[in-house]
Amino acid sequence: MRAQVATATQPLAHYAESFRGLQGSATTAPWFLRKLRQDGFVRFSDRGFPTLRDEDWRFTNVAAIAQTPFRLVPNGGRLPAPSDLAAYRIAEAAGEWVFIDGRFAPSLGSVRDLPKGVEVGSLANEIENNPGAIEPHLGRYLNIERDPFSALNTAFIDDGAYIHIPRGTVLRSPIHLLFISTAHNAPSVHHPRNLIVVGETSQATIIEQYVSLGRGEKVLCNTATELSVGDHSVVSHYMIEREEEGAFNISTLRIQQGRTADVASHSLLAGGALVRNNVHPVLAGEGGECLINGLFLGRHRQHLDNYMLVEHASPHCASRQFYNGILDGHAHGVFHGRIIVHKQAQKTDAKQTNRNLLLSDTAQIDTKPQLEIYADDVKCTHGATIGQIDEDALFYLRSRGIAEASARRLLLFAFASECLERMRAGPAQAYVENLIQQALGYVGEASRIQNHQESVP
Repeated sequence: MRAQVATATQPLAHYAESFRGLQGSATTAPWFLRKLRQDGFVRFSDRGFPTLRDEDWRFTNVAAIAQTPFRLVPNGGRLPAPSDLAAYRIAEAAGEWVFIDGRFAPSLGSVRDLPKGVEVGSLANEIENNPGAIEPHLGRYLNIERDPFSALNTAFIDDGAYIHIPRGTVLRSPIHLLFISTAHNAPSVHHPRNLIVVGETSQATIIEQYVSLGRGEKVLCNTATELSVGDHSVVSHYMIEREEEGAFNISTLRIQQGRTADVASHSLLAGGALVRNNVHPVLAGEGGECLINGLFLGRHRQHLDNYMLVEHASPHCASRQFYNGILDGHAHGVFHGRIIVHKQAQKTDAKQTNRNLLLSDTAQIDTKPQLEIYADDVKCTHGATIGQIDEDALFYLRSRGIAEASARRLLLFAFASECLERMRAGPAQAYVENLIQQALGYVGEASRIQNHQESVP
């Protein structure tokens, strides 16, 4: 363990080499972008990768990432065929905007129902052609001092999604951002950076979906999204991670909420070898509401880490955190939910709940609900549960003629569907429900085999 920790704390030379190459090739980049990159790399170099000694990372060992010589994916790689993406499209969405290894691929996407005035496209293109719209927001919300992976993402800002929804706009269909990691002959990394700006009194649903194609060398997708929500707006954001089980995915969603803004963050983690999902909303305007809702499904030796940091910075705000986990095989899940109520945030109402099902004796969950309250007129609660499938309920279903495998799946879906009930009805909810049904066809396999073996004399 000591050798792993020591290695993980050392900034790797190839990141410095890649950074010099990026800065050297972008001599015409705006000064604010070059400064953002420089600040990010300095912070990452000073801090290095997190270790188990860092409180925010005490349950997740990233030595496998720190010790792998990941290289940036070069431009001009082979694009997948449109048929390869058919399984990931959402027909009822306003369109798909596709990113291959972090770079916008307009030829693979489509626009079907986008209201006038709404901009969706490439962050790199917007920086080049309209930097004045980017500078007030890019890098203003993400905390690179706290998180080394956010600092690393900032150091390598290149491309990603840019969305601008003007004031008073109502999107009736979700915007679907599809991020695809492709296979390479050497360990590869990309750092998608997304900027979403929603004007006042607007309504929108945005889906970020992360998938991978092929089975090449290790791939790391280190993504960060800054979401600015104007006063009185209503936004639902979906993070769907379903990559191959050999992939690494580190994602950060930083939300800045205006006055009476209502934001819902929904997460589904169902793939990847090591996954870390950071959600950090700041309720900066009075009367804001925030829902953080998620489900993680792990099997084999997957490691799925959910880190939630909710900051109540203004009075009369409410937040709810609900995360459910289902773990099988040797999977390891983490829920670390932290609520900070600042001194000025009187009349805060915050609740945090984490519920987990362990389907095998070797599955593991670490859960840490946490409150930090500096105001004196608040209502805050937190709790966590860990259990197994209810054997009485299973017996009841089997006594009605339902096969054991089907009965188990029914009970698991009932547990998982709690997260669906917190989503607004529509294409996004229907798509997530279908993915959960698919995932439950795999999760539980190890426990069923184990139960069968134990029942054989």
